[in-house]
Amino acid sequence: MDYTKIKNWLKENLNEKRYIHTLGTAECARKLARKYHLDEEKAYLAGLLHDCAKCFPNEKLLDIIKNNLEVEESEMLNYKTLHAPVSAYIANKEFNITDTEILSAIRWHTLGKIDMTDFEKIVFLADKIEPNTRDKEYSQKIITILEEENGLNKALLICYKETLKSLVKRDLKICLLTVEIYNKLQDLVQN
Repeated sequence: MDYTKIKNWLKENLNEKRYIHTLGTAECARKLARKYHLDEEKAYLAGLLHDCAKCFPNEKLLDIIKNNLEVEESEMLNYKTLHAPVSAYIANKEFNITDTEILSAIRWHTLGKIDMTDFEKIVFLADKIEPNTRDKEYSQKIITILEEENGLNKALLICYKETLKSLVKRDLKICLLTVEIYNKLQDLVQN
């Protein structure tokens, strides 16, 4: 994989803060992959490309979705998550990524999905806790939880709790999938 080409494309298509976040997410995903005995290079690549469409204008995101992707109507409630399916699309079309594990991790890194794989979970978490731009206290809390038994699910549950609080606080709509995942994680953590 030509990481120089990818990074140059990202520099041209992301603002500086988002680019720095992307590098942090890629490194964090690699570390989490090592911890959970998953493919480190695939995790790094998924982290590197997870937000590749994040700085596209909403009109461009909507146009790509309308003409190329199948996205549930409930996913369209919040413009902040539209970049995830488009980023998976760009990873495939621009960089010829065909690995379904990588594409799925990119696709679901914002909303998540029911029964995420461990690989999808680590990319999701890496996005939330990378050290370059994320709150250090929050990140450390998640890292500590990851050391516990069933740590991946516990850490995800904390992330979903915070997401739900944030959406309510900002008076934003909540995708039903988010609530379903939260409920499923509650079951996984309590059993």
